[in-house]
Amino acid sequence: MHDDVLRIGIGGAVGAGKTALVAALVPRLIAAGRHPAVVTNDTYTQEDARHLRRQLAGVLDPRRVVGVETGASPHAAVRDDPTVNLLAGAALLERFPDVDTLLYESVGGDLTFTFSPVLADVAVFVLDTSEGDATPRKRGPAVTASDVLVINKIDIAAYVRTDLDVMWADARRVRAGRPVRLTNSLTGEGVDDLQDTILALWGERAGALVP
Repeated sequence: MHDDVLRIGIGGAVGAGKTALVAALVPRLIAAGRHPAVVTNDTYTQEDARHLRRQLAGVLDPRRVVGVETGASPHAAVRDDPTVNLLAGAALLERFPDVDTLLYESVGGDLTFTFSPVLADVAVFVLDTSEGDATPRKRGPAVTASDVLVINKIDIAAYVRTDLDVMWADARRVRAGRPVRLTNSLTGEGVDDLQDTILALWGERAGALVP
């Protein structure tokens, strides 16, 4: 077990922008002096892994991006029995001993979505504005209990009849102080703040483990 490795889980509905968010986070993590690797989850394909390798060409060794095919509900592979993801992460750590940050991107999930604490130290759930500003009010553990809630695609809110101010205010209200971050993964807006939040949470938890 590599207790010094930061494990970040990123979940959200299909199309929420999870892969784009990972692609935006990885170069920032590298710039911060970290050494990331990525495990993607698809139900029956390796499409997200292939897409990430293309997006991160020249930034991250493509061998540091691996895909797993869950063959079932996304909840099973990251919450109920994360064995396939744990094995993929362990293989990356064995192959690349310098890796200190593992990102697990899950295939789409609904508002009941959560990560097993065995798999993710910091769980991020991604909403996007096209889901509508009522989504945070529907609650569910993905919204209320994730370590960080991201509202992505803030640039299109006005075009999909979403009141971003309402969505932002409701998200903060139902999360009772847990962080909410606004992002545009394609331009990078808000991603630095998200990274700082993730690293701060990790630092607090790592510090709490020190006797």
